[in-house]
Amino acid sequence: MSNSTLPGAFRLDGARTLVTGASRGIGRACALALAAAGSDLVLSARTEAALHRVVAEAEAHGVRAVPLAADLAEPGAPGALVDRAAAALGGLDVLLHNAGVLPSAPDGSPVLVPFQHSTQQDWEYVVSVNLNATAEICRAAHPHLAASDRASLILMSSASGVMGTPLLDAYAATKAAQISLARSLGVGWAREGIRVNAVCPGWITTDMTGFASGAQPLSQWLMAHVPQGRWGAPEDVAGAVLFLASPASALLTAQALVLDGGLTTPDGGLAGIPKPPSPLQV
Repeated sequence: MSNSTLPGAFRLDGARTLVTGASRGIGRACALALAAAGSDLVLSARTEAALHRVVAEAEAHGVRAVPLAADLAEPGAPGALVDRAAAALGGLDVLLHNAGVLPSAPDGSPVLVPFQHSTQQDWEYVVSVNLNATAEICRAAHPHLAASDRASLILMSSASGVMGTPLLDAYAATKAAQISLARSLGVGWAREGIRVNAVCPGWITTDMTGFASGAQPLSQWLMAHVPQGRWGAPEDVAGAVLFLASPASALLTAQALVLDGGLTTPDGGLAGIPKPPSPLQV
């Protein structure tokens, strides 16, 4: 690829993309980056009302954006969503599966407890959305992506999937499984022209991480383990997703792209950054 064609390699003009978990945070930022690159979109979240703002923002880039509601915890819903998205767009070229959950209390706050005090019910809920729905989405997406000449399937995993993450055990286990699945499918589907990769963000400021980003000394302690020393923004992830969705990454498949400011480098890359005592009692 010559330097003169490199900017165009990040374009997605005419592509047909499904983004799950698109109403806010990382999903919204990625959807808008894909729209800016020229892709038509189906945007999904649990309620259609939550998608209205993102649909309008995406359409401002001159592309088509279709909202589709789906609760991925419901049996059959993930596969049905893929087929509905393909029908709405006339096929699928890119699928970003971003939706994911933590164990949650009735008020929506995350349940952060040592594994031995967690419940099987919480475990099964996280597995149903983060892993089982992922498998169903990938299975349903295969025939649509196999019919495309620009197919890219992107799973939103997490840095927690490549490191030990106490108090987030179920979440971390499902995210590690997504990485493994991306590697297996990336290899297994390569000869069909389907690229499959995982993205593994570290600490990003979203509603999901609000329990930590807005709390001191917890936020300070977490950032002390990040060599860059800062929280990431959803837009930091969107750039990587655009790369993986576009022809610029044509030779990249079966990989896990970690975006964590150096967090998962052993001991922070031996950076010698002083780390305060943990505010958590595990």
